[in-house]
Amino acid sequence: MGAGTCSSRTDVKRCAFGRFSTPEVQTPTLKPVDRSEFQEALLQQMERKTHWAWPAFTEGLVGKDKLHIHLEQEWEVYVRDFPVLVGRAYVQCPVPEVRRELAENIYEEETGGIVAGKPHPELFLEYPRGLKMNMERFARVELLPGADQYRSFLDDATTARGWAVAAAVATLFIEGTAYERHELDDLAPARPTAPLEEHPLVKHYGLPLECLALTKAHRAVEGEHRKAAWKAMLDHVPIGERTAVVEVMAQAVRAWRAYRDAVALACGVTRKTLSLTA
Repeated sequence: MGAGTCSSRTDVKRCAFGRFSTPEVQTPTLKPVDRSEFQEALLQQMERKTHWAWPAFTEGLVGKDKLHIHLEQEWEVYVRDFPVLVGRAYVQCPVPEVRRELAENIYEEETGGIVAGKPHPELFLEYPRGLKMNMERFARVELLPGADQYRSFLDDATTARGWAVAAAVATLFIEGTAYERHELDDLAPARPTAPLEEHPLVKHYGLPLECLALTKAHRAVEGEHRKAAWKAMLDHVPIGERTAVVEVMAQAVRAWRAYRDAVALACGVTRKTLSLTA
């Protein structure tokens, strides 16, 4: 497990939330935000979900001997427990329509019963397994400091700030991309989708195509998941809570970028590295 954490990260009563700890959840007095302003504010935060080092991972610039670090950190930070993170939003949510969408999301992630055929976390492990990595490492991942802080933020956001924040972080931020505007506007640029044969792990690292079951599943369900996430936010988050949701999304961007900074450093990726290959 990660340094300085409890024995189980799926325990909602996690021992410490680090610097994101909030001893008591208080309802601040916030300026109401109308629906269009709320939507635009969320979109602007999602469009900040980019990272300078990502091309190194998509263009095969990370050495094969370092790639396991990226996959291990993703697994420990959120992939393994993603159904739990969504479940935390579900148990706090008082809106039946939103709960039904969250329940469907959890069911697919936890069982693969709608599309994938297997739990999504299990399918993720096909990546390192197909790349002949040491699978024992995934049972004892030591989180990097930036990764541990990001996970602490995710735990706090999904347990201590109400259903709207939990749903926003789990279903909008974690599952979403910088191309969210396309989900609401067909004229906006869509997320690039290359053929499976061009997937970075296949093209640059030799991953067998049959190990991309999770990628296939995501492509099959992501459209409906995106629609459900946006509908929950725009149709059901109370006006008085909208500003708080946007503020937490901004925190999510900062925590995620710091996490990706840590992974890049551990994988030997620097801005200089990228500038030399440009």
